[in-house]
Amino acid sequence: MLAKACFPLGLRLDTLRRKKGLVKDETARKTAADAAIAERLERIYQDFQRQAAPFLEGAVCRPGCARCCIEVGNVDATTLEGMRIRAFLHSLPRPQRLEIGKALERNRRLKRKPGYVRCPFLQKNDTCRIYPVRPFSCRQVYSLTPCTGAGPTVHRQVAHLARETVAALQRLDANGYAGHLSYILELLDDDQFRAFYLAGGFDPARIMHFARPRGLSINRLAGTD
Repeated sequence: MLAKACFPLGLRLDTLRRKKGLVKDETARKTAADAAIAERLERIYQDFQRQAAPFLEGAVCRPGCARCCIEVGNVDATTLEGMRIRAFLHSLPRPQRLEIGKALERNRRLKRKPGYVRCPFLQKNDTCRIYPVRPFSCRQVYSLTPCTGAGPTVHRQVAHLARETVAALQRLDANGYAGHLSYILELLDDDQFRAFYLAGGFDPARIMHFARPRGLSINRLAGTD
């Protein structure tokens, strides 16, 4: 009787161990996949930087030169870039996170009105709070002359290269979206959307009520007629 009673328990324990092993394997595979995507994202950034480097030698941009961060329409990002930035923000001390949260909310509120809106990540000393993980829309910006009312002066070749890089980023994030960074981060703050997106889900209709009034675009449809 004892052996019979113990056998089902042992079987259940063995089943639980196998399930735990499967979960661990799945988690490991997902972690590896996420790391591979992050590596590809970084490689896209580096490829642009390498190809643009000869043209950037004459750039006048310096730390604290922030006109492009103040007189700005959209600071665009993909959802993949948004996830990277979101992880960076969550690594900051709580007081900084609260301060940034208020700045993002203020940015979203001001974006509803016409005119330029200061980047929510621009600090009081006009340096970028998220510089290591800034999106490509910031990485591509430079100028050969001091920015005035006329805006930056760039090479045509770099502008073309930037368009190709944006297309590569959208292909990499084929199940995601792109748009103004504070809106992308707001979208990613939705637990249900974030879980669906991270699981590889793609259903634009689910977020149309949010995306359309905020001008978000669908990455996999970018560049198509």
